Amino acid sequence: MSYSIRYTPESQRDIEGIWDGVFEVSKDYDTADRYIDELMDTVAGKKAFPLSGTPLRYRGLFTGFYYVKYKKYLVFYRVNDSYIEVIRVIMSKMDYMRILFGD
Repeated sequence: MSYSIRYTPESQRDIEGIWDGVFEVSKDYDTADRYIDELMDTVAGKKAFPLSGTPLRYRGLFTGFYYVKYKKYLVFYRVNDSYIEVIRVIMSKMDYMRILFGD
């Protein structure tokens, strides 16, 4: 079974922000587009085996999230019956646990 992929509004805003950042540095539309395409291809690589991402654990307990790494970003997702739901795309050096779960 191949899962479809859905992006939450938050993850879409994250991706738009990443595109903006890459464009700001590169000053090249193609470079920014390619970066995002590669990031999304990394997620698409989980369609056949979504549980092959890294399980996100907190204090030894599974949080319900998986993630994949693309360069300096972590893509957090949940697996539902027939689709992968991308929740957020966060720079790995940020406090992603606080961003995902709050204080």
